[in-house]
Amino acid sequence: MKSKVTAREDLSRHFRDGMSVMFGGFMGQGTPPTLVQMLLDSGVKDLTLIGNDTGKPDVGVAPLVEAGRVRKVIASHIGLHPETGRKMIAGEMEVELVPQGTLAERIRAGGAGLGGFLTPTGVGTVVEEGKQRMTIDGRHYLLEMPLRADLAIVYAKRGDAAGNLYYRRSARNFNPLVALAAERVFAEVEELVEVGAMDPDSIMTPGLLVSGVFKGGAL
Repeated sequence: MKSKVTAREDLSRHFRDGMSVMFGGFMGQGTPPTLVQMLLDSGVKDLTLIGNDTGKPDVGVAPLVEAGRVRKVIASHIGLHPETGRKMIAGEMEVELVPQGTLAERIRAGGAGLGGFLTPTGVGTVVEEGKQRMTIDGRHYLLEMPLRADLAIVYAKRGDAAGNLYYRRSARNFNPLVALAAERVFAEVEELVEVGAMDPDSIMTPGLLVSGVFKGGAL
């Protein structure tokens, strides 16, 4: 079996201006800090970030926003990162706010190859603006479109050389979903083990989905 263990400099060559990046985690927990720093150090700009939130100052993907590298954010919550709100109000960065469950399902739909899905969430609110409403059996729904990205960055507690990943507790948030919905998936792991060292029942993202894996630091 081909090893997915990748040198950090080899990962960086896949970064480019204008790319879309999905990230796992919730308020920074489960967001890969080394990969975020690598994106920052590479100098790439005009990024579209897709994930649950923009973290907190200096936490999660916040450094990318603070450095002015982000053109657009698609997230469910920005309230704990004041700079995101400031840039949105000032017109310096586009922000698309999506209800959390809808965001998760849009990513899942992108990973499953679906053309979209219907949800009653947001009907009759600002969420409905610009979207198609459908009525089925007397109930109103909005058509929500799938989300995919050029790159997904994930953080796992444990991974093996084949790219199989295990996420610990709340760090699992959004990581398995984004790993399904991107052209390339890079994984930062706290523990890197040999193939066969992981209990198959513990694997949450199969190595088939992962483009490259490397050992990072502990959160």
